[in-house]
Amino acid sequence: MGYILRKLGFYALAFWASITLNFMLPRLMPGDPVTRMLSRSQQRLEPHQVESLQRLLGVDTGPWWEEYPAYIGRVLTGDFGVSISQFPTPVSDVIASQMPWTLLLGGVSLVIAVILGNLLGILAAWRRGSVLDSLLPPLMIFIGSFPYFWIAMGSLYLFGIVLGWSPLRHAHSVGMTPTWSIEFVLDVAAHLILPALSIVLVSLGGWMLGMRNTMIATNAEDYILMAQAKGLSTPRIMLRYAARNALLPSVTNIGLSIGFIVGGALLTEVVFAYPGVGYQLLGAVQGLDYPLMQGMFLTITAAVLLANFLIDIVYTQLDPRVRTS
Repeated sequence: MGYILRKLGFYALAFWASITLNFMLPRLMPGDPVTRMLSRSQQRLEPHQVESLQRLLGVDTGPWWEEYPAYIGRVLTGDFGVSISQFPTPVSDVIASQMPWTLLLGGVSLVIAVILGNLLGILAAWRRGSVLDSLLPPLMIFIGSFPYFWIAMGSLYLFGIVLGWSPLRHAHSVGMTPTWSIEFVLDVAAHLILPALSIVLVSLGGWMLGMRNTMIATNAEDYILMAQAKGLSTPRIMLRYAARNALLPSVTNIGLSIGFIVGGALLTEVVFAYPGVGYQLLGAVQGLDYPLMQGMFLTITAAVLLANFLIDIVYTQLDPRVRTS
């Protein structure tokens, strides 16, 4: 329990730091978001109208020591203000409508990359020196060296435009109403394949190489030699003895990779016009929607911190030794 409480304290401190940074950045910039928005649109408002608009959008220009406690209170209650680009919709409603698509894309990509990468790493390490071990790791690392958006654009051009195998944009066909029908689920899956494939290809090499290196070290342990001396079957030794212990570092890597997966999903959403947080964030930047940008930053930060905290809890159950560290 002490280990979990310490971790919770660290993550709470990190979240407080992100809230503080989110509060300070707009105020460190020259002017304020409302003034920049009005100057860009060349609108002229009376001073009292500007003050009312600042208060409505949650960018009051009073002393920071007065605004800061109120800002933290609004954030903790989910009040991020009103979206400028989608006025008068609250920021929380805009994020709530886009977050499920980002979680779907990032979650599916992460699960596929973890499972497939670890399996390939297990096979490569168990058959060390084979064709699989000699060719596949360098190839996966080579593909993983490309940026997410480059792979996304290349796969979109090849499979979407040239071959016509995949839809080009959005999360489902235009005109379809989101329901739990088989037709809609299959349509969403068809639109999900290419964006998820782009993320998986970039991240697969890291998972495979990490598992391969851990498996090679595990295969040299005495209990593996004892299991072989007992005449146990190869699949049982490989999966139940070697892979089971080699998976522990991968659990930690899941938490570390969530941030990279989220970042890759944001870029991929822009390429495929996928209606998630990343695509919405691009629109917020183009429209100078500061409340929406701040709300998305905090939401993504909170999601990554929460996921890492849950990974830490799971790791304590898999390896009780960390509880005493």
